[in-house]
Amino acid sequence: YTILSKVHSDRNVYPSAGVLFVHVLEREYFKGEFPPYPKPGEISNDPITFNTNLMGYPDRPGWLRYIQRTPYSDGVLYGSPTVENVGKPTIIEITAYNRRTFETARHNLIINIMSAEDFPLPYQAEFFIRNMNVEEMLASEVLGDFLGAVKNVWQPERLNAINITSALDRGGRVPLPINDMKEGVYVMVGADVPFSSCLREVENPQNQLRCSQEMEPVITCDKKFRTQFHIDWCKISLVDNTKQVSTFQEVIRGEGILPDGGEYKPPSDTLKSRDYYSDFLITLAVPSAIALVLFLILAYIMCCRREGVEKRNMQTPDIQLVHHSAIQKSTKELRDMSKNREIAWPLSTLPVFHPVTGEIVPPLHTDSYDNTSMPLMQTQQNLPHQTRIPQQQSAGQ
Repeated sequence: YTILSKVHSDRNVYPSAGVLFVHVLEREYFKGEFPPYPKPGEISNDPITFNTNLMGYPDRPGWLRYIQRTPYSDGVLYGSPTVENVGKPTIIEITAYNRRTFETARHNLIINIMSAEDFPLPYQAEFFIRNMNVEEMLASEVLGDFLGAVKNVWQPERLNAINITSALDRGGRVPLPINDMKEGVYVMVGADVPFSSCLREVENPQNQLRCSQEMEPVITCDKKFRTQFHIDWCKISLVDNTKQVSTFQEVIRGEGILPDGGEYKPPSDTLKSRDYYSDFLITLAVPSAIALVLFLILAYIMCCRREGVEKRNMQTPDIQLVHHSAIQKSTKELRDMSKNREIAWPLSTLPVFHPVTGEIVPPLHTDSYDNTSMPLMQTQQNLPHQTRIPQQQSAGQ
């Protein structure tokens, strides 16, 4: 069911709807289209790239994809044709570019999509293979080995490869260039018999719990794939089309003609003048008047409705007024006392006699002197009549 063909000029291919279609664009064939510029005896290994598009359009059909890793590898057209394109020939223009000589060669690929009698297959399973790239999986040998492993596990009478999709097209990330990591590929296959017990094991509650914890589920038939294919069993998808209810509704198409709405009447060229006085009153005058009324009411409440001190004293008990008056009087008396600190210092804190002459020293301040900022004791350096005691001279002097 998988069609593999080499490119030729104006080649006709006949894929089936719903079955994987693969077409290889070989560089060896296109090398003959370009002149052999290298010296005689040398092997030409020019870099060649391909551009594919639907005739008359800049891109390919939606079901057809193209991949080519490097200019030194073959290009591959692959995809799964749809039922809507059955019986309609699809012409794909293939343009080869020689990156050394900048020459081009063009060929046409005519795809005639045929209807498949056993399509669609009711039971479809999609596997995610982690250790493969899409171009590696498209090789006939690798794809045949995978279908053989699936057939041993499933045991169907008819088994078709429906589609192959790169993980990057499903929102996957580009793998790091470490240990030759692969991007991964999704492979969908279809069969005519229900799913086997091995494939149903991924729906067990234990395996679902292990998948939710990012652990590998326990699958008995995994060893039949593990030798060549590393399958992520948590991402397997099983679809049973026999249990799905069709919700398709037939679309009733009309004639495509709008109903007659009469003759179009454009507005007149002359416009009448409009009076905006009423609009001014509504938008400015009315809100201003309301605001003014509210302001007057607030001013009357704040200024004209005050109780006053006399009314407050009349409503206050006499004993409370006496207490309040006594507190105010005591506070005022304390403040007056703190301002008039003119008490003389005691004489015991002042030097009375001169240390040398023995004379009586008068007080350093008068009674009216403000002594609030003067220290209680004077040091010997501050005395005005202090005389320095002469030091004892040496015997030689």
